[in-house]
Amino acid sequence: MALRVLKRFLPEGLYGRSALILIIPILVMQIVVTVVFIQRHYDGVSERMTRNYSVGIGNLHEEIEAAAQLSEARAVLARLARPLSVRAELPASTPPPAQGRDRRELVDLTGRMVTATLRAELDAVRGIDLVTGRHEARLWLDTRHGPLMLVLERQRLSPTNPHQLLVIVLLTGILMTLIAFVFLRNQIRPIRQLAQAAEAFGKGRSVDYRPRGAAEVRAAGRAFLEMRDRLERQIESRTRMLSAVSHDLRTPLTRLRLGLALREESDPDRAAMLADVVEMERLVESFLSYVRGEATDDPVRGDPLEVVRAAVEDAQRAGHEVTLVLDEAGHAQAREVEMRPQLLRRALDNLVANAVCYGTRAELEVTASPGAICIRVEDDGPGIDEERRAEALQPFVRLDPARSRNAGEGVGLGLAIVADSVRAQGGTLNLGESARLGGLRAEICLPH
Repeated sequence: MALRVLKRFLPEGLYGRSALILIIPILVMQIVVTVVFIQRHYDGVSERMTRNYSVGIGNLHEEIEAAAQLSEARAVLARLARPLSVRAELPASTPPPAQGRDRRELVDLTGRMVTATLRAELDAVRGIDLVTGRHEARLWLDTRHGPLMLVLERQRLSPTNPHQLLVIVLLTGILMTLIAFVFLRNQIRPIRQLAQAAEAFGKGRSVDYRPRGAAEVRAAGRAFLEMRDRLERQIESRTRMLSAVSHDLRTPLTRLRLGLALREESDPDRAAMLADVVEMERLVESFLSYVRGEATDDPVRGDPLEVVRAAVEDAQRAGHEVTLVLDEAGHAQAREVEMRPQLLRRALDNLVANAVCYGTRAELEVTASPGAICIRVEDDGPGIDEERRAEALQPFVRLDPARSRNAGEGVGLGLAIVADSVRAQGGTLNLGESARLGGLRAEICLPH
């Protein structure tokens, strides 16, 4: 559970994760080493300095205790305070901290050792204050003449500014982190460029790309370029072959149609043969539409709603009951995306044709989300069972073999053509059940 919560706050990109892997161990190591060094080195130094200073303070306390009168004790203070570099008050005008509550700042790295050493070396310590004076320490001692307050120089008790080492280490760590970010960005940039080139090629665009970066990244880049070249040569070869097939097939079909047209209408075989020719032409068109794959138009940034409106208007002119669903204000949601209008129009025409073939009416709707534009085509036909929807997207799959091709069933390429057209634009095609009409819902989603 804790691991899943932690993953929500981790960066998703390779750049951020690489930075964490590189920087966090360095910073942790620096902090741990610095803290351990301060605790051991500065504590040891502070203990020795405070113990040495405590010897003089102990002698001063013994001289005061030996004085019979307060005036004699003050004379001892005047004689010994200057060599010890202390200021003294006897009796003290400022009360000491509460019993057992010495005062020191939280960021005072050596204060704990100073107070502990003073109490260990001097039995008469009544209180210690390391906060009031910026560069001094106040010490209260019990004497026979009243409480004695000594103002000591802090630099005689412990090294000055021990936190400077920690600050220097942190600043150095930050500087090294910035340098690491610069080098890391230079290593991540070739990977991003490779990903962008691969993504663009997946959408039918070929962008300029040159392998750069580490040896492994350059090797991956060269492998991608070789793969892209092979695929482009195969696509070009397929296009040339299709042009020849289209010409070679349509010419004899045209001659057959012309020959049948010249035959007498009373010929009993004329109608059947003409129907076979029409069926062959339709099959050829279906095969060519599927094998053609990607359209020749370049990707453009535009509003898919305009393509949807054109498809709806053409279907309505053909006499089909096809409508565009609008919101209450009479508008449809839309947003500009990168698309290929001819591919999108081909996909919509196939979906509308399927909808009016197996149903009586169809509805189209365009919705916008933060990450994609979705076009829904719904009909009132029989729909497709959930367990067979993935199968319906495969080429040459006819879900109802009992239907006759002459009734307009085709060869099972309609949804396959739609799926290929959508994938060529980096989108997805999802099939479901229409909540409004009860038939099939086909949803095309194009990313922003």
